[in-house]
Amino acid sequence: MEDHHYFYLALALVSLLVVIAKRRRGPAHGHGLRLPPGPWQLPIIGSMHHLAGQLPHRAMRDLARHHGPVMLLRIGEVPTLVVTSREAAREVMKTHDTAFASRPLSATVRVLTSGGRDIIFAPYGEHWRQLRKIAITELLSARRVLSFRAIREEEVGAMLRACAAAAAAAAPIEMRARLSALVADATVRAVMGDRCRDRDVFLRELDRSIELSAGFNPADLWPSSRLVGWLSGAVRRAEECRDTVYGILDGIIKEHLEVIDRGGGAGEAEDLLDVLLKIQKDGILQIPLDMDVLKAVIFDIFGAGSETSATTLEWAMAELVRNPKAMRRATAEVRGAFGARGAVAEHALGELRYLHLVIRETFRLHTPLPLLLPRQCQEPRRVLGYDVPRGATVLVNVWALGRDERYWPGDPEKFRPERFEAGEAGAVEFKGADFELLPFGAGRRMCPGMSFGLANVELALASLLFHFDWEAPGVADPAEFDMAEAFGITARRKANLLLRPILRVPVPGA
Repeated sequence: MEDHHYFYLALALVSLLVVIAKRRRGPAHGHGLRLPPGPWQLPIIGSMHHLAGQLPHRAMRDLARHHGPVMLLRIGEVPTLVVTSREAAREVMKTHDTAFASRPLSATVRVLTSGGRDIIFAPYGEHWRQLRKIAITELLSARRVLSFRAIREEEVGAMLRACAAAAAAAAPIEMRARLSALVADATVRAVMGDRCRDRDVFLRELDRSIELSAGFNPADLWPSSRLVGWLSGAVRRAEECRDTVYGILDGIIKEHLEVIDRGGGAGEAEDLLDVLLKIQKDGILQIPLDMDVLKAVIFDIFGAGSETSATTLEWAMAELVRNPKAMRRATAEVRGAFGARGAVAEHALGELRYLHLVIRETFRLHTPLPLLLPRQCQEPRRVLGYDVPRGATVLVNVWALGRDERYWPGDPEKFRPERFEAGEAGAVEFKGADFELLPFGAGRRMCPGMSFGLANVELALASLLFHFDWEAPGVADPAEFDMAEAFGITARRKANLLLRPILRVPVPGA
């Protein structure tokens, strides 16, 4: 332990000497550039010591309060622009969208995405444009999402029956596991046509990929050092994760190809893998889809579609339990709308005005991707008057934007869906036009699966509130409910969400 103290003391002394030497030489001008401000840096680790002990999005929000809404950090070797204002976000994601439309490929992400050949992390160019077009017009269109309604209703029904059994036994439910299984099963059936025998393995590898792609592995922070990459083991773990997932997909793809060869798989409700295989077979694409690209796209849809929806559902339930007034209002609304039917009908979810405010407020406080996904500056540009170095990684801190009192007056840390009922906030939506609320991003790299994810969230949340009351066993004061976040590219709850269901409206088939 003492050796570590001596190491950090020596590192601090060297850093101090470097800072003094720089100050004696005069301020650095960045070769004539007006670089954004930022906190002082240390050799080797750059700005990382300013992030220590906190989740990155929280630490970056605190630093921005001192250094401004456009801030330049060096995280390890990686120059990183952090944007923390509505105006700066608009410049990055709208005004200069093309210049910031590419993604940096870290060492681990490069492995997980077969060299950036998927949709989410593909560099900006013809390959990405082709995949984006396929996603929007063929895979995730409103018509295609609607075609999976029966799947969603069946999977939500299965979840409700499990909850009813727990209610009969007066047993609590670990909601993270239950909601993850619900969304995973619905997503797998939409993507692959049937429940996956290896669903639990898929979920485990998804968890691993989320941790590995967060961008804070030594291999990602010091990309020039092969030794650091080798010692960290992150690339090796990413390879194991990819190989496991691709091995499962190989078997599923083989089964689908056999069905297609026999002339099956046609119809309006065909799954997304069938759609991709038929596009591949037609051979009309400018850039042919090989099997690695196809598998990378499937893993993208599965990961993005299941992880963000399950995380949003978990936070929504936690906030409603923590805020009984909002819970009572949301419950009364859904039971008033569907009481005569005896069950929630997806086609009538538009009647639930307050429930949609609950979802919007959940996105504001608990955006699934607090820093979105990183962008990369491809061409010299200015953001709020500051020069952004070419090649810099760009992070938009949408978590901080959602809690900024300039845009959300009246206790922005408080869960209050009513804030969207009137005033300036009432017109704020999350579909990419309002830059203070960006759970799905904006511009060219906006998430193409927004409708797919929302469909899973809305039906499940409305159904849970319609049939059950919910309480947190052992929590006397709801205001003391643990709301800490876990580290990762997504912001999950850190603690398990243990809730007890109390049956109020019978579940069909239970």
